[in-house]
Amino acid sequence: MSNLSPAAQAVFWEFNRAASGKPDDWHYLPAIAAALRAAADQVVPDQEHVRIQDLRTRAWIRLEECELIRRKLLAIATELEAQ
Repeated sequence: MSNLSPAAQAVFWEFNRAASGKPDDWHYLPAIAAALRAAADQVVPDQEHVRIQDLRTRAWIRLEECELIRRKLLAIATELEAQ
């Protein structure tokens, strides 16, 4: 197994602490990644269909913040799935 980023490691450790108490239950990684993807979809739905020209400046800034959060959650999920 390659090393996980600090963000992915924190998610992995906290899940394992709650689920089994073992620090290295690697077989949970796909389930953790799936849960993160579902969270990203629920908390920050994909905004790709939104037309930029229809957004006001303030809404555009908020959209960028949401997309950053979504990308971070999905990056952790992708990393966990790759293990």
